[in-house]
Formats: sequence, structure tokens, C-alpha cells
Amino acid sequence: MPTSLIGPQSVDRALAILDAVADADRPVGAKTLARTLGCALSTVYHLTGPLIARGHLARTPEGYVPGPRVPALHRAYQRHHGLGHGLGGPVAELLGHLRRTAGAEAYFTAYRDGRITVVDTTAPVTDTAHPFAPGPEARAHATAHGKALLAELPRAARRRYLDAHGMARFTDRTITSPERFEAELARVRDRGFAVSVGEADPAYTCLAIALPVPRAATEDGVVRALSVSLPTTDFRRRHGELRAALARAVPLFTASVTASFPTLPES
Repeated sequence: MPTSLIGPQSVDRALAILDAVADADRPVGAKTLARTLGCALSTVYHLTGPLIARGHLARTPEGYVPGPRVPALHRAYQRHHGLGHGLGGPVAELLGHLRRTAGAEAYFTAYRDGRITVVDTTAPVTDTAHPFAPGPEARAHATAHGKALLAELPRAARRRYLDAHGMARFTDRTITSPERFEAELARVRDRGFAVSVGEADPAYTCLAIALPVPRAATEDGVVRALSVSLPTTDFRRRHGELRAALARAVPLFTASVTASFPTLPES
């Protein structure tokens, strides 16, 4: 491999290829990847070779698609976040139950080591219009699950998170002032739940409750939350029943996560 393709830049480009293929609705051709990355076609072939060999990508006549290694990575990710045995695990089953009882899409989210992630959701992966997809959450300050998670953190950890990720404005309802956000989180702690009415996406409102955890867990960098979302137009008439459904589900999720993580990892 040429020297120019060795080192951090090649790693970054390989990851960019994985992201581009994962985000696409259909197979992605090598020429499309080259245009996306702004690199030569030969660079794409050099980088995709090892990814194919390791099973992270597969090549079809139409282009590149996620490879056979991806499901195992997904199962490992879910396992490390307390989702048991992947898609059939107990937390995933509980998410489905919450979706049915609440009549709204349900989410399991987590804060860990400075990152907030939507770990799993009942929203169909084909629903590209839905604003809360599995993966890193870049709009945490504008979402209910982000507020619920950040409200549980020590103030210093919360400041580090906001300094690192910023407080971009997504709608005219988004809170972008650190002082106002601290006041909002104080209300979250007082009420026991968080709500975001069209702050991340004007069409959607979400409600969230953080799962109770020992204080040592938040200091160790792990907090989890349960949330639901619905069209903003339906929020006023349904917010009471959604809060009740979340409150009923929290003990079940807490028991499942505790069973998956009976002791905290050593620091």
C-alpha cells in the first residue's frame, strides 16, 4: 500500500467508507465513494480490500454493502449496553412491549464516556423521516433522552459534554444558552422526567426518564434512559398517558439492565 494511505488518514477514510455504505439505501459504487471522500478511485480499492477481507463490507455487482461481520458487531454493541442477547434480548422485548402499550416509538439510550447514543429503537430502519435513529446522538441538548441523561451527570461531566458537542439550534424551540439549559435540567430532576417539544425536530416531541442507577455509576461514566416519541401535534392530548406508560416500564428495564450488569466494571 502506498505510504500516503498508511496512518490516521487512511483509518479515517476507511471509517468514512463504512459510514457511507451504512447510511446508503442501496449498494454504493466505488466511483461514488471516491467522490464522497474526495479521493482517487485507487484509494477506495486499497481501503475496501481489508474491509472486505475482515467481513465489514461485501462487494456486489451493484456496489458495496455492509458485510457479514456487521451483525456480530451490532450484537456485541447491544450486549455491552445491557440489551442481553441482541435483537431477541430482554431489553429489546421490553422496548416492543412499551411501543405497544404507549402507542409511540420507544428508545433505549445511554451516556457513556462523553458520548450519548441511541442504542436501540422500535422505529423501523426504513423510516428515514424519523428523527431519532440508532447511533451517536448529535442533538442531545434538544432531545428528551439527552436531557434525562445529562441531568443525571455530575455538573463537571455535563459541562465537558456540552463544551465538546456544542448547543446548536435546530428549531426555534431549541435551548442554546447554557444557563437556560441548566435551569431546564433542574426542572427535569424536580419532575422526574424530561420532555422536548419540537426542539430537535418541529414535527416530533419526545419524553424520557433516566433509569435509576447508583451514583457511582454516573461517576464511572454510564447512565441509561428510556424514552418515547410522537408527532408534536398529538402531544397535548397524550402526554399524560405516555408519562404513565414510561413510569410503568422503568422498573422492568431497570431490573433487566441490572441483571445484565450485576456489578460495575473496575476503573
